[in-house]
Amino acid sequence: MTKTTGSTLSSNVGGRIYFEEAPEGTEYPYVVFLNIPRELEKTFSEDYEIYQIQFSLFSISKGLTEITTMYSNLQTLFDECSLSITGGTLVWMKRLGSPQTMGEDHTTPSGTAKVHHWVVEYEIMISLD
Repeated sequence: MTKTTGSTLSSNVGGRIYFEEAPEGTEYPYVVFLNIPRELEKTFSEDYEIYQIQFSLFSISKGLTEITTMYSNLQTLFDECSLSITGGTLVWMKRLGSPQTMGEDHTTPSGTAKVHHWVVEYEIMISLD
């Protein structure tokens, strides 16, 4: 969350970035992120943890400009970025391929609407201190 504070991504979604799920009735656009559990990696001299973080981008805009801008902002913020990690050192943060794109029907205060939902995954490897 700290990395997103004051970012272009945060500004473009009105600060609506949530862990695990957005509150009911959240205004569009918004971002939800969550951790997908992964394995521990051990070598003879170091311990690593690998995390997979999934970002879901949601836009109700009829065109693709809003969702593609969100995706571009996410890439700028997190592709091969640096992170400060308590109790460890970042080895890498890399995007895992292109986004999975979906169109979904969501219930909104004004009725059912078509929503663009793009899923983007990143892998983070941390060397434990």
